[in-house]
Amino acid sequence: MDEDGLSVFDVESAILTGRIVERQRDRRTREAKYVIKGSSVEGEEEIVTVVKLGPTGKAVILTVYVE
Repeated sequence: MDEDGLSVFDVESAILTGRIVERQRDRRTREAKYVIKGSSVEGEEEIVTVVKLGPTGKAVILTVYVE
C-alpha cells in the first residue's frame, strides 16, 4: 500500500465500490480467494485487492496494488 501511495480508505473504497473479477483456489489449502477491482476514494486509480474469508467469516486482505 505504501509503495503505491494508498491509504486504508482507498482500500476500503475499492472493496465497497468494486466487483469480483476472478475467483481462485489456493493449491495447497483449497481456500477460496477473490480478486476485487474497484476505485480509490478520489476515483482516479483502479485498485486490485485479493481477499479471502478467514475462519471467523471475516474478510482477510492478502494484497493490494494499483493496476
